[in-house]
Amino acid sequence: MDDQHSDILAREARTKQDGVARRDAGDLVAEPREAETRPRRRSGLKVLLWLLLLVAIVGAAVVYLPKLAHKPGPGGGGRAVSGGATPVGVASAQKGDMPVTLSGLGTVTPLAMVTVKTQINGYLMSVGFEEGQHVKKGDFLAQIDPRPYQVALEQAQAQLAKDQAALKDAELDLKRYNTLVAQNSIATQTRDTQIATVGQDRAQIMLDQAQIDTQKLNLTYAHIISPVTGRVGLRQVDPGNYVQTSDANGIVVVTQLEPISVIFTLPEDNLPEVQKQFHAGATLPTTAYDRTGATQLAIGKLDTIDNQIDTTTGTVKLRAIFDNSDESLFPNQFVNIKLLVNTLRDAVLVPVSAIQRGAPGTFVYLVKPNNTVGVQTVKLGPGDGQQVAVLSGLQPGARVVDDGADRLKDGAKITIAPPAGSAAQPAAQKQGAAPHAGHHRNQQGGARQTSE
Repeated sequence: MDDQHSDILAREARTKQDGVARRDAGDLVAEPREAETRPRRRSGLKVLLWLLLLVAIVGAAVVYLPKLAHKPGPGGGGRAVSGGATPVGVASAQKGDMPVTLSGLGTVTPLAMVTVKTQINGYLMSVGFEEGQHVKKGDFLAQIDPRPYQVALEQAQAQLAKDQAALKDAELDLKRYNTLVAQNSIATQTRDTQIATVGQDRAQIMLDQAQIDTQKLNLTYAHIISPVTGRVGLRQVDPGNYVQTSDANGIVVVTQLEPISVIFTLPEDNLPEVQKQFHAGATLPTTAYDRTGATQLAIGKLDTIDNQIDTTTGTVKLRAIFDNSDESLFPNQFVNIKLLVNTLRDAVLVPVSAIQRGAPGTFVYLVKPNNTVGVQTVKLGPGDGQQVAVLSGLQPGARVVDDGADRLKDGAKITIAPPAGSAAQPAAQKQGAAPHAGHHRNQQGGARQTSE
């Protein structure tokens, strides 16, 4: 039994040793496999990263290369073929007069705008105008009920007659008292009292006369007339209403339209130039334009300058007068004002489109006899929106580029395009179109040859 038990234990020990050996062998085999798999994974990841980078480069080239192909060069030669001439428009510098104008914003302001109110209380019996009607100074506008004031006038007249009779009686008594005092028949005090009574009666008569004048004035106020020449507005109250002196709106507004004024502002820096001409007695023409500044409304003249500068805005107010016979200016209308201060005589004028600004400062492209251009710096003066005066740097008759200057640089070669509307332009366009079409066909043909 002991021998059998020993054999069993020996077999179990061998079995355990064999299992451990097999596991060790398996571990040795697995480790090389994992070592082989890791380099393969790393190489695949590198390939994927390179592919992504290549796709990104190709996409950027597709997006940006067409833009770079059409981008203008440093000389601004955009569409011009390298080494070719650039077509441009040319204008000649000419002598002429350039007005020196100042621009400002203004408001049309009537010289007189009167709110017609009643000066007495009473019923409005009638109106003598139609809304929008033109009236003259002194024309009838409205009638207030005059009957209460007529009665008051009659009462004042009656009181005056009564007091005049009392005065006459007092003067007769004073005459008698003077005779009696001379005869020493009455005391002097009695005569002195009568003198005072006569003085009181005379004062009462003056008061009665003032009352009469007051009632006559009220009767005048009951008949309302226009204080100025102008146009009436909308009626503020209808006949039959009881009007009072405390009414804020009044009966109607009369506005003077002819002449009319415009109050506008200018920067304080322009004030010395305006004052110099104004105090010298010069008539400074003033032109009013509409809100857009495109339509001329009226022409007038500068009338006066305000006596102070507005410190909050740094501007000064001026008033211009316009005849306004056609009523082109309306009260409270917003307008643009151009004030003619001076005129430059025989100035060198060029189109505004010919003026360029850049590193050299203000300059023009001067056309040379060999059909090239050069940069010519100039000093500018006043302009009118279409032309500008050149104070220095340019002579009359010089030709400058006024169209296509954005594609030029100093020394660039040019071709002068014919003026718009000329007979030579269609021919030039045909000549320019044919080579362009041929070039297009050659490009197509070249593309077909390449594809074959």
